[in-house]
Amino acid sequence: MHSTTSALTLRPGAINGDSIFHRLSFASAVLIFLVLIGIILSLIDGGWQALAKFGPGFIFSNTWDPVGGEFGAAAAIYGTLVSSLIAIVIAIPVGLGTAIFLAELAPDWISKPVGMAIELLAAVPSIIYGMWGLFVFAPWFSEGFQFWALENLVNIPLIGPWFDGPPIGIGLLTAGIILSFMILPIITALTRDALKTVPNVVREAAYGIGATPYEVITRVLLPTIKNAAVGAGILGLGRALGETMAVAFVIGGANRIETSLFMPASSISSTIAQQFNEATNEMHIASLISLGLVLFILTFVVMGAARILLRKR
Repeated sequence: MHSTTSALTLRPGAINGDSIFHRLSFASAVLIFLVLIGIILSLIDGGWQALAKFGPGFIFSNTWDPVGGEFGAAAAIYGTLVSSLIAIVIAIPVGLGTAIFLAELAPDWISKPVGMAIELLAAVPSIIYGMWGLFVFAPWFSEGFQFWALENLVNIPLIGPWFDGPPIGIGLLTAGIILSFMILPIITALTRDALKTVPNVVREAAYGIGATPYEVITRVLLPTIKNAAVGAGILGLGRALGETMAVAFVIGGANRIETSLFMPASSISSTIAQQFNEATNEMHIASLISLGLVLFILTFVVMGAARILLRKR
C-alpha cells in the first residue's frame, strides 16, 4: 500500500499528464484575465483624448454635437438603462410564467415542441429582431397601442408623461419591448431547465402533505431554484445592456433625454454602431471609444451588483 501511494505521489518539477493539465488550465485562466485587461487598456487609450478634454462632464453632459466637437454620454447611458429596464420588467414575469407552464403544467406534447421553439428563438440573429421590429412591430404598435395610450393614459398622474409623445412606432419603449423578446428565450429556457432538475420526491412530499399545485410551485419549487432564476435574469440583463443591431433599428437615434417613452432616443451600443463608420475627426472617434468604455464599466457594475444580491439570498 505504501509503495503504491509513493508511486502515485507527484514529484516536484516532474512533467506528466496532471502537471501539463494544471499548467494549461492556469494558462487559460491567466489568458482570460490578460484579454480583459487588454480590452480595458485599449479602450482607455483610444478614448483618452475625449476623457482628457471633457473629464467627468463626459458622463453627465447631454450634448452630442459632432460638428461642434462637444460630446457627452448622458443621453446614451439613459437610453441604455431605460430600454434594458423595460426589457427586464417585461421578460422576467413572462419568462418565469412560461417556464413554469412548460415544466410543471403542460403535457409533453405541448411542452416539448414549444420548448424547442423557444430554444430556436434564442438563436435568431439580433438583426432579424431589428428588421421585424422596424417593419412589422413598429407600424402595428403605432396604430394600436400608441394611439390608445394617447387617448387613455396621458392624463393619468405620474405615468401620463411616459406616454405623451408622437405615435411614430419607434422609440425607447419599442426598443425595450424588442429587447424583451430577445431575452425572453434565455430566461425561459434556463428557468425551465432549473425546474426540471428539482427531484420529483420534493414535489411528491409537498403534495403528500396536502399542498395544492399553486403552493407547490410558489412555496417549494421557486424557492428551490431562486438562484438559477436570478442567474437567468442576470444573463438576460447582460444581453439587453449590450445589444446593438436590434436596438439601432427601432430606438430612433436621437441623442437627448425625454420623459416620454414614445420619443426617439439612443443607446450606447446603437450610437457606436450608427456613427463609427461616419466619424471623421479624432475627437469624434475618441468619444465613441469612450462610450464603449462606459458601457464596459456599466455592464461590470450591473453584473457585480447582481452577483452581490445573489450571494445575499
